[in-house]
Amino acid sequence: MSIEARRDVFQAIADPTRRQIINLIAFQAMNLNAIADQFSISRPAVSQHIKILIECGMVVVRQEGRERFCEARLDTLKEVSSWVDQYRQFWNTQFDSLDNYLNRIQNNNQSDQ
Repeated sequence: MSIEARRDVFQAIADPTRRQIINLIAFQAMNLNAIADQFSISRPAVSQHIKILIECGMVVVRQEGRERFCEARLDTLKEVSSWVDQYRQFWNTQFDSLDNYLNRIQNNNQSDQ
């Protein structure tokens, strides 16, 4: 199995530069040069990040004349959202238990006074 075959949305969002690229193109397509201009790293490095985003299914590139425009495919983030939700539910239960415990302690301290 090649590295590309194992790429997924989690790998896409693992890198801060890739998250910034996603933020840049989340609401409007941008050409590759406009994206690269937003970073202090080399254009080939930005291109490599975009390549990974494409492999992860988070970005598609469409050709318009001589320009290549990157568009975000944010529906792929549903997988991340689902994964996070299971832990959100766990932590909400833990915090509810802690809240109940603290309320019991507070009520016991008030009744002892």
